[in-house]
Amino acid sequence: MFNGLCRLTGVFVLVCSIFSNDLWADNVMQVYTGTLGKAPIVLEVNPSSGDGRYFYQKYRQDLMLSGTKEGEELVLDEGEDEDEPRPSIRLRPKAEGWSGEWTSLRGKVLRIELQQARLVPVPDGTLPFLAQLHDKSPYEYLRLQGMKLKRGLTEDFMGYTLQWWSEPQSNTSLFEVVSGYTPEVRQRINQQLMAELWWGVAEYFGCTVHGAVGSYSQTSQPMWMAPSVMSVVTSSEYYCGGAYPDQNNAAINFDTRTGNALTLEDVLWVGQGKPLHFEETRDEHSSMSFNAYSEYRSKEFAPWLVAQLLKLYPNEITAKPEVEENDCQYNEDYPWHYPGWYFTETGIKLEPSFAHVAAVCRDIGWSVLPYSLVKQYPGGVAVQLP
Repeated sequence: MFNGLCRLTGVFVLVCSIFSNDLWADNVMQVYTGTLGKAPIVLEVNPSSGDGRYFYQKYRQDLMLSGTKEGEELVLDEGEDEDEPRPSIRLRPKAEGWSGEWTSLRGKVLRIELQQARLVPVPDGTLPFLAQLHDKSPYEYLRLQGMKLKRGLTEDFMGYTLQWWSEPQSNTSLFEVVSGYTPEVRQRINQQLMAELWWGVAEYFGCTVHGAVGSYSQTSQPMWMAPSVMSVVTSSEYYCGGAYPDQNNAAINFDTRTGNALTLEDVLWVGQGKPLHFEETRDEHSSMSFNAYSEYRSKEFAPWLVAQLLKLYPNEITAKPEVEENDCQYNEDYPWHYPGWYFTETGIKLEPSFAHVAAVCRDIGWSVLPYSLVKQYPGGVAVQLP
């Protein structure tokens, strides 16, 4: 999936789409708005390589581009299947933009006119996630412009009132907390929950397979809500290219006294010295602390965790299930380097990490660390555990 965004567990950052006055600057993505025929489009392209994508504003779905530079012109192919004929685009530079033609497989030619995207300032009260998109990833910001959420059911969960929202086209849904915490804490929590919802919408429209529409669905559910902590799990099923479809669970865990999202090291620390605080991200270069974090997880945390699980669940962790010829090997360290986690009534539920070919190994119900054990290894935030 071509994606200029970067996600953290419970917190969101973005990799900049870089603008430049130099039309031929290296390694930059530039964003343009305009028309293909009579249809409004938004296009993002690296003018040095021709790699990029665009969407029709009516449909919002990515169409991938690859190509070459011929003199000052860009010659682009639409789609990613190099073995099949593809529509083509030829663009010539003009003042602050491009002009050219789109040609279908049957030879139909439509005019393209593009100018550099000019975004108006975001209105007061805009969701911080969308404000960040405006500044850091204008392509995604323009994709989401004009989209509205649909109010759904109101639900009571563990004594807290939840208001569900959904985006109808992608069918992505999540909730806001409307009662149970202070207004300031609710605002912080809800901003992050709505960011997660809009993230799922962006992922849906950015999911492609060989340049065509892929398959992406996302659902969410509250797992635990209490005066001190809260957990929400978002489940995604998708096929956006590659050998296999995949499924992923991502939890957002909150300190509900502050509304801040928590990392596992904020709650549980088994290393030496001050607990690390590293937010897991898709951009491996986003933090200089990743090496220390990775070393801690592989050399200290995972061996410690396996030792605890062997004591707590000796039969389950050493079982050898036959799952489509996969040996899940729960008593090895590697599935526990970067486990998913969330709060439950009795302890922290941990989910092992396996490659998508062994995704079925992730679904286990027994891997809970009791709070009595967790409290012996406090993390970097003074969280009041259930």
